[in-house]
Amino acid sequence: MVRIADVPLHNSISTEALYDPNSDRFPVTNSVVSNELYHSKDSFSCRATRQGNLSDYFYSNDGLNFHFGIILFDAVLVILMTRIIAFLLRPCKQPKVVSEVIGGIILGPSVLSIDKKFNGAFFSENVKYIIGNIGTMGFMYFLFIIGVKMDLSVIKFSTRKHKMITLAGVIIPVVTGTIVGNIIRPSMDKGLSKPSSIGRVVLAMAVTGYAVIYPILQELNLLSSEIGQMALAIAIITDGIAIILLIISGALKQTDVGVDAALWYMISVIAFMVFSVITLQQAMIWILGKNPEGKLIDQVYVVLILLGALVMSFLSDMLGLGIVTGCMLTGLVIPDGPPLGSSIVARSETFIMNFFMPFSYVYIGMSVDLFAMTSVSWSGLAPLFTLAMSGMVFKLLATLVTSLLVKIPFRDALTLTLILNLRGQQEFMLIMHWKEKSVIEIPSFTMLVLLVTAVTAIFTPLIRFLYDPTRPYIVNTRRTIQNTPPHEELKVVACVHNRDSVATLINLFEFSCPYRRNLSVYALCLTELNGRAAPLLIDHEKQNMTFNYSGYDSTYNALKIYMETKRDVMEIHSFTAVVPKQTMYQDICKLAMIKEADLVILPFHMEWRDSVRMTELHHQRRTPSVLSNVLDHAPCSVGILVHKVHLLGPLFDHSSNSSPRHVLVLFLGGADAREALFYADRILMNPNVFLTVIRFLSHHHHREYEQEKKLDDGVIISFRERNGRNKRVVCREVVMKNGEETLATIQAFGNDVHFDLWILGRQKGINPVLLEGLSSDWCEHLELGVIGDYISSMDFDGTTSILVVQQQTLRG
Repeated sequence: MVRIADVPLHNSISTEALYDPNSDRFPVTNSVVSNELYHSKDSFSCRATRQGNLSDYFYSNDGLNFHFGIILFDAVLVILMTRIIAFLLRPCKQPKVVSEVIGGIILGPSVLSIDKKFNGAFFSENVKYIIGNIGTMGFMYFLFIIGVKMDLSVIKFSTRKHKMITLAGVIIPVVTGTIVGNIIRPSMDKGLSKPSSIGRVVLAMAVTGYAVIYPILQELNLLSSEIGQMALAIAIITDGIAIILLIISGALKQTDVGVDAALWYMISVIAFMVFSVITLQQAMIWILGKNPEGKLIDQVYVVLILLGALVMSFLSDMLGLGIVTGCMLTGLVIPDGPPLGSSIVARSETFIMNFFMPFSYVYIGMSVDLFAMTSVSWSGLAPLFTLAMSGMVFKLLATLVTSLLVKIPFRDALTLTLILNLRGQQEFMLIMHWKEKSVIEIPSFTMLVLLVTAVTAIFTPLIRFLYDPTRPYIVNTRRTIQNTPPHEELKVVACVHNRDSVATLINLFEFSCPYRRNLSVYALCLTELNGRAAPLLIDHEKQNMTFNYSGYDSTYNALKIYMETKRDVMEIHSFTAVVPKQTMYQDICKLAMIKEADLVILPFHMEWRDSVRMTELHHQRRTPSVLSNVLDHAPCSVGILVHKVHLLGPLFDHSSNSSPRHVLVLFLGGADAREALFYADRILMNPNVFLTVIRFLSHHHHREYEQEKKLDDGVIISFRERNGRNKRVVCREVVMKNGEETLATIQAFGNDVHFDLWILGRQKGINPVLLEGLSSDWCEHLELGVIGDYISSMDFDGTTSILVVQQQTLRG
């Protein structure tokens, strides 16, 4: 904290000095101050107070002479500066923490506040005091939110590999760092040379902060990746070790007073933590009991929990555990996910991260003074720099070597090592604490802040370069419908995210597999991660877990009921993925990779009654959607199922499965069209399906891809040979001159005959003549291709369902 005076003033002091407009201090004169004050060992600073009457704004020449105006202006300046720096550094792929710290440093005495007029006008000592307190609360609530999201159950499922990397990454740098510290101890100053100070620095460099790693992994979209989940598990275990070491170090410090003091310290800390956990857990149970099922927690309970975090911080600070420990403990006790964790995160995270945290970084930046650091000789900074660097280097080496020993590939091991050596918010809090406790001075403080910032600024782009989360999904073998023999089971990963998508897939499966076992389905319920940090991928045959996410129960139960009715003719396995929207595609591709799927089916859902409101799977121009990411990275073929028919009722009545079903295949040529035809060929195993195949050709075979044309001809000829005597199959060819004729022909088929299902290829290999004049600029949903987008649009009169197929794209 920033202290205005070292001791209280017991006597009234009158000052009649002239006010310097460039400073917020009054010079104190001998004629006014009593001799008693001068003989005191404590120094005092008398500061000018600004007026605070809001009504005087209209009568003043300078509205910034008022405290309230200064605070408002500084709030705008702080938030604006950190956002501008974040925007400027975006091309450099820097994490948010680096950008905001640099913004704080720019506002500090190293850049803008070096000017006395600027500093006196906007960042006086009184204002710095307020910013310091707001910044401290920002760090407190930041750790509180991280605690709410943290899933401690990860520790139970941690493997031997995780534990080995954790222990090596903590013990080796602590031991070696302590040895280095004792070797260079004679060259340290008095505050740093204490054993407790050396231990603090070494431990800080050895511990990997979950609160640091999680936000950066979230920005890098690595939360669902194998390396990301491993790093989070290791960080949780490391934080647990750090808390134990923190309590032990606090007890050792108490031995300076006496062994009894250390014993009572341990007893009081353990009693406090046990009592707090039991009390907070009972309070959470009571709140959950008061909350209606399926609803967010009432706002009054959220406010009470936030206030309770402040109380816990006060108590933990009083016991010597640090002011942020209480907030973190409160967050950990709160159940992650809905309804409690998600309610708190939804109603407080935005304000904490976007208002409080910029003040926290400016609080750091206000103490960073590059000129003070450069004015000190290198010999004064070298011991601390050597101690900090030794801790980081030994942690890097220990983590990398151990990762290689447990059979992690070198590239992944190096990525994991860099992630586990990222620095950020926790280190800044510790460094600020050391400065306030006089362990280090401003030059050393500045050096450590720059070191921590530089490490994260260098490592983050390296992590982006080294690790591609989609690399595990690159395969060299064909996993397509075309390459799967008709007599073998077709392995399908079918994604659902609500009851409508379940109904859509059930309708498609009824076409594909009515009587014989030729389909193996891995149904994946997609739920957006909310109120927790760690993503989940659950196999319901091996793990029995319940969720409180809205709509999850009805979705899963609908799928489970269908599974039970189709056990004899279809093999169905159920999974659930609770993941962030940005990385949802990774879990889809991961499951398809593990199960060696031939096809991934994704529902394409829009709110047809409201053309403005779209769901999370809707295409966005700037941010790639789940659909586009799966299309780009899937290790097999992909089908996008568009369900329009719920405007007029279900696709068909399940009570009359024996009634005829009409399917239309639009064959425009290319690999995607061939894949669509092979899927339609499988549907013909259903005796109630009537199939119509329309092949589109260009006039005089103009601009045909010769190789694609040969492959198309071979597939069509083979299809006709197999189904030449099948009266349920009709094949036709139409010749088109341009895209306008293509759309008109499609519209005519839609108006003449009602088809229950349309199947078509997405876009790969289509003759450009068939799309001539149809620009992709007017295409609202690029994931569906130009023709698929037209058929699924509101302009099309049909009420059919559409399956848009993309054949597997081999990468790498």
